[in-house]
Formats: sequence, structure tokens, C-alpha cells
Amino acid sequence: MSRLILVLGGARSGKSSFAEEIVTNLGGLEVTYIATSQPRDKEMKERIKQHQASRPQEWTTIEESREVSQILSEIKKGSVVLVDCLTVLISNLLLQNEELNEDEYDFNEQMKEEEIISEIEKIITKIKEKDLTVVLVSNEVGQGLVPPYKLGRVYRDIAGRVNQLVANEADEVYITYAGLPVEIKELAERTKFN
Repeated sequence: MSRLILVLGGARSGKSSFAEEIVTNLGGLEVTYIATSQPRDKEMKERIKQHQASRPQEWTTIEESREVSQILSEIKKGSVVLVDCLTVLISNLLLQNEELNEDEYDFNEQMKEEEIISEIEKIITKIKEKDLTVVLVSNEVGQGLVPPYKLGRVYRDIAGRVNQLVANEADEVYITYAGLPVEIKELAERTKFN
């Protein structure tokens, strides 16, 4: 039986550490870690090294910046998987094959969003088909200021819709604040108006 857990949080909120704790409890050293970051600059390379050092060497690490659903289709049925992170995946898909300059973003927003939502839906489908236990990490992007530039607003809007889609499908949803996780899906179910 599949299990989907979403871990949300802001920057440096402790979401990745908490997600790693979850998969360690569920899979021990038999965990597949799908890393979506791309080492584009020195600072990002250093962040990636820190993430790599924080997890057990026995875990299988797969670096895939765009086709996470394809990777999930190749993973052994019933595996425990950590995907870190969805918002980086969204960024990678949003900017794929784009020539951007600071004044104008020349792409079809609706088409990009449909492509991204399609990949997220494929991820959810693969989780169910393969009876995987998957922890997805994602940034909570809806509590900050409205970005002052169009690309930032498009990204924030898509990320917010993706988080809602995944949260709706997830068995558990946590949000982390200052390293403290709070399970919010159960809380939301208890507070629904009838």
C-alpha cells in the first residue's frame, strides 16, 4: 500500500532534516534519495555537499532535476523514497529550454504550468502504482511578500498550486517552523465545516 507524506516549510525551517528523520524511521538504510538540485554555482555546490554529508552513505542517491516520475517508475515496488525538493523541481521545469533576460520572460505561462502539473500528477500516479512510501519536501511559498517581478510571481503561483495538489493527495502533511514539525492535514480534517 502506498504512502505519501508532504513536508512543507520555509527556508532553513528544518524540513529536509525532518524528512530525513521520517524516511530513516520508515526505511532505515534502505532509502532512495532523489535530489532535484542542480549545482549551477559555487554556493549551490556547497549546499549540495552539506545535504550529502547529512544523510547515510548507504542510501541510494539519484540526482534527477526534471523527470522524477520516470525515476519513480524504475524504483523497486514498496521502496521508501525521499524527494528533495518539489520547488526546485518546479523551478527546473519552469526554466527548462528558456532564454531569459531580466526585462522580459518570453514563455507561455499556462503551457508551463500544465507541463509542471502533469509531471506532479505522474509522480503521484507512480507512487500509487508502485506502492511506494514517498516523502516529498517542498517550500511553503505563500506566506511571503508578492515577488516584484513576473517570473517570481509565476513561480510562486505554480508552487502554491502544486503544494495544494500534493497536500490533497497526501496521507500526511507536515509544516516545519524553527525545526519543529506540525502535522496539519489531520488538523485541517478536524476543523472542516460540515
